[in-house]
Amino acid sequence: MTKYRHKVFSNRHLTRLEEIMRAVCADFETELVEFNGENNHVHLLVSFPPKVAISKLVNSLKGVSSRRMRQEFPELTRHYWRAQRLWSGSYFAGSVGGAPISVLHQYIEQQNRPV
Repeated sequence: MTKYRHKVFSNRHLTRLEEIMRAVCADFETELVEFNGENNHVHLLVSFPPKVAISKLVNSLKGVSSRRMRQEFPELTRHYWRAQRLWSGSYFAGSVGGAPISVLHQYIEQQNRPV
């Protein structure tokens, strides 16, 4: 979720965020299975081994994407409040080990992107 839930992202921003987050996941030897988002948050379905600490992965996803988006899209800097952060400090992570992957894909695909 973006800081203060500001409506920041257009489709081109979300497309670039997906590329950045896929690269971060690859660095962690994890797989970004599905990505989607709206104008103020994103949804990620990540497959990762038990050796990866979710807090470190999320911290890296947010930190790297925030820096790169600020560099590549200067118009977003007005949304980088006081601490120069794009994202809020919170996140939700849930385990879905028993759920069919098709159900998870469907849920994330149904999240609307802004027009």
